[in-house]
Amino acid sequence: MKKKIALVSAIIIAAPMLYSFCGFYVSKADTTLKNKTSQVILVRDGNRNVITMYNDFKGDTKDFAMVVPVPVTLQKSDVKVVDQGLFQRLNDYSAPRLVEYYDENPCDGSYKRKDFSSNMAAIKSVSLGSVNEDKAEREYHVKVEAQYIVGEYDIIILSAKESNGLKNWLTDNGYKIPKGAEEVLDPYIKSNLKFFVVKVNEAEKKKLPGNFLRPIQISFNSPKFMLPIRLGMANADGDQDLIVYAFTKKGRIECTNYRNVNIPTGNKIPLFVQKNFGAFYDNLFTYQWNKENQDVSFLEYAWDVSPQNFMKCDPCIATAPSEQDVVQAGVWWLNKDWTDYSDVNEQEEGDGTSPNVHFTRLHFRYNRNHFAQDLMFQVTPNKENYQARYVITHPATGSFTCDAGKKYLQDLKKRRRGELNELTALTGKDIETWQNMAEVKNDGENVKDAAYASLIDQSKEERQSGNRSIAGFVLLGAAVLGTGAFMRSKGIV
Repeated sequence: MKKKIALVSAIIIAAPMLYSFCGFYVSKADTTLKNKTSQVILVRDGNRNVITMYNDFKGDTKDFAMVVPVPVTLQKSDVKVVDQGLFQRLNDYSAPRLVEYYDENPCDGSYKRKDFSSNMAAIKSVSLGSVNEDKAEREYHVKVEAQYIVGEYDIIILSAKESNGLKNWLTDNGYKIPKGAEEVLDPYIKSNLKFFVVKVNEAEKKKLPGNFLRPIQISFNSPKFMLPIRLGMANADGDQDLIVYAFTKKGRIECTNYRNVNIPTGNKIPLFVQKNFGAFYDNLFTYQWNKENQDVSFLEYAWDVSPQNFMKCDPCIATAPSEQDVVQAGVWWLNKDWTDYSDVNEQEEGDGTSPNVHFTRLHFRYNRNHFAQDLMFQVTPNKENYQARYVITHPATGSFTCDAGKKYLQDLKKRRRGELNELTALTGKDIETWQNMAEVKNDGENVKDAAYASLIDQSKEERQSGNRSIAGFVLLGAAVLGTGAFMRSKGIV
């Protein structure tokens, strides 16, 4: 059965960071375009792939183009534009979350509890006319495999025999190539990959409401399940972040050429983190990334989001992806019919064999030193649910004059010292780093003796004492081993 994908026009708030997909971006001006943070949707089953690239760059759209290596020549029917808000919904739903609970006052039995979530800010956005095909092949050894318009984009599929010829073709057509591009282009050319070159069609763009570009979605068959990040590093300085939203029939995806690590989850942290959860998670991620030697794939979310599964998170911090969202993301096997935009009129065949949809969110931070290879993936049978969640707990309110109340206050102090220690362990930041935040009074709190600021010194002493104990055990173990070796050498044992 044929199906159409509904595309809902939406404008989202522009992010301060420039988004890029795993290609590189060339400009006609002298502007230097840097890549920092990316989002991409991957859909995979069998050898079929659907990749959606998020577009939200800032600047004059006339000046930029995008180059992405692809394994096959894409036809017009393989390329679509989709609703820009899809990425915002997927990010809001799957982002690391802060969960809020309330203690019960043991003296009066009063109890209140509510769920609260503070999800990470969304991560961020991007950007050829008629080409003389004979001249391209004759002078540059570059072949124009296909050329068409989809939505607000002019698209050319190129193949090349050498990286220098492709670089010269782009340069001579008015595009400034980033330094070092030939070096990263060459392996893709030797692997016989094509190049998906995209430029904004200004006439078509003017027909759209709002000053934004919609994400591009491409579909193709290939036994390789990968993302070409090396090309994206050609014009990047420093580290880049990549969020991958993946949908499969069978279970989680994982990286096959870099280690897979679950980001810490379920940790109880101080209440004051609520006021700046974004800074906390950024510190946590950076510390864990450095601890893992900067060459890992971090899992932040995994869940069965099939239409028949009503429990898609615990707790949910945003509305779960709707069936329409999932289909728009490229999940063709749900076999649903939706109304389409007039400029995205291609339809997909659904096999109707499985309603299962498993959603994985992976977070990469990569650079040239630690990610020398493109990202390779595989679909696994692992269906275990996972989400990065951190717990804050409000203290009880009221009087604590009863015996149970007095014990509660003692337990609260102990718990809060543990929360401070956990904060240090997760972020690698000394407890003094959080002093100013700890001194800010939390709304409605009346447990002065258990205030975080008053517990910092005790928490620090506990950590130092714990470190001394560990060091003592290490020294004791070394001494025991040394004594044993000495006794064996003397024939005593």
